[in-house]
Amino acid sequence: MGPTVFVDADACPIKSEIFFLAAKYNIPSVFISSYNHFSPLQQMKWVYVDTEKEAVDLYILNHAMRGDVVVTQDVGLASILVSRGVHVISPRGKVYEEEEMENALHHRYLHTRMRRQGIYPKGMKRFSDQDRRRFRQNFEKILSKLKGK
Repeated sequence: MGPTVFVDADACPIKSEIFFLAAKYNIPSVFISSYNHFSPLQQMKWVYVDTEKEAVDLYILNHAMRGDVVVTQDVGLASILVSRGVHVISPRGKVYEEEEMENALHHRYLHTRMRRQGIYPKGMKRFSDQDRRRFRQNFEKILSKLKGK
């Protein structure tokens, strides 16, 4: 069986791009979301999980295998997956590499600590057309490499 694209779809702004690019390379895509984020986009394959905090992550962890692709913003999930040989990309087009995960996790830890102290660093910038282009370009690179094109 070939690779599959798994999407952490609850807050993913690029679902249609993922679906169409994966279809272009004949790679199945699965969109995982909690029940309270139901989507009427029926042409896509959806898996709905409980609304518990980590339910989507647990589904992806239990189903993604070496050589698959996962689209997620979750750095913790990404760190586990890249160590298993899964290709991970954020909706903004950031391709996660195993060598940089320790630094990314440390950065996340520092931000969490600051928030607990009442210090709120600036959040992420608004999702832009540049983010969308970067995602499409890097996602397509991953897919073409998987298909040997």
